[in-house]
Amino acid sequence: MKTAPLLSRVSYARGLRDLSRRDRDLGRVLETLGPPPMWARKPGFPTLVHIILEQQVSLASARAAFNRLADAASPLTPERFLQFRASALKKIGFSRQKMRYARHLAESIVDGRLALDQLATMSDDAARTALLELKGIGPWTADIYLMMALRRPDVWPTGDLALASAVHEVKRLRARPSVADLEEIGMRWKPWRAVAARLLWHHYLSK
Repeated sequence: MKTAPLLSRVSYARGLRDLSRRDRDLGRVLETLGPPPMWARKPGFPTLVHIILEQQVSLASARAAFNRLADAASPLTPERFLQFRASALKKIGFSRQKMRYARHLAESIVDGRLALDQLATMSDDAARTALLELKGIGPWTADIYLMMALRRPDVWPTGDLALASAVHEVKRLRARPSVADLEEIGMRWKPWRAVAARLLWHHYLSK
């Protein structure tokens, strides 16, 4: 089965070198802070639930909730998740909204509407479209899954606030860029926009 291109250690290093040569601001981040982690995650249902938990909350609180879920359901499968009552998920840290989103995801996998393992064979656009068809999975969630789990090299999560803040500082802009601004700025970093995003997050997290 053919798979779409993904970031490896070798291609990641090549992307960092290419970006640092083409953009002096990104080069300065790389020279000052060193290479950022790849921040890769294992593809599958648990990772997508984790990203749903990260929507509009701190990464630390989302990680704590996910760890509680993983402890309560090992292994964490769609079928096992659907056995949890709402009261149990609330204690774990799910809001009512995120509970609905994660249940819909689990149901979609169980009934065959979504085949997560097939996303690896799809183009970026096709995989993103398949994820966006699910309730509760918007552009940011889909982009993060493509970046982290599928390790696509040219995904650019324009809805990420930390990324916008980092671009604002690194490029010394007058104001934090909008989604449209980020889309335009990111074009200059193709085909390594996911690598650029990691460099910018590296800057953001270093403060």
